[in-house]
Order: sequence, then C-alpha cells, then structure tokens
Amino acid sequence: MKEAKYHIYLNDSEYSRVIQSLICLKNRLIEQGRYTDAVDDVLIKITKARKKRIVVRYI
Repeated sequence: MKEAKYHIYLNDSEYSRVIQSLICLKNRLIEQGRYTDAVDDVLIKITKARKKRIVVRYI
C-alpha cells in the first residue's frame, strides 16, 4: 500500500520554530539515553525539502 504524502506550508518563523523544537527533542532523548533515529530522519527531511513561495489570498 502506498503511503500518503502530506504538504505543509510554513513561513520563515514557523520553519525556524519547527527546527528548534526538533533539536530540543533530540537533545532530551540523548539525555535520556534513547534512540534519536526518528527525529534525525524528520530533521533531514525538513532541511532538504524544497522551499516554495506561495501567495495566500483571502476572499
């Protein structure tokens, strides 16, 4: 079965906050001695994702 793809659109401040939150989570997991593989995968996906400029128009 094919996995569903999701798209999220973030502005610069939201993008920065997501990165900071993931790094904070990774640091907490390291302190607890747990694996950080899943967080690493998400960080890589977010940092390598293409950035697309879109215009949001309110009606």
